[in-house]
Amino acid sequence: MTDTETILLAQFNTPLLTLEQLAQILDRSPDGLRITLNGDNELAEGLRPARRKIGRRVLFRVAEVARFIDGE
Repeated sequence: MTDTETILLAQFNTPLLTLEQLAQILDRSPDGLRITLNGDNELAEGLRPARRKIGRRVLFRVAEVARFIDGE
């Protein structure tokens, strides 16, 4: 477990993040992030492995988000 992952887990107390929480981490608006993630760009490709769909909700795995932030 990386330091980034530990910090995110401590801050949000959940292994899955909502789009709004991810937008807060990346300092973007939720609507802007949603549009960016639907495009074909580096950010969308980097966060695609973190994306999980549960029912109609789209959530993002903290471990994968931390790897993206750390540049792995």
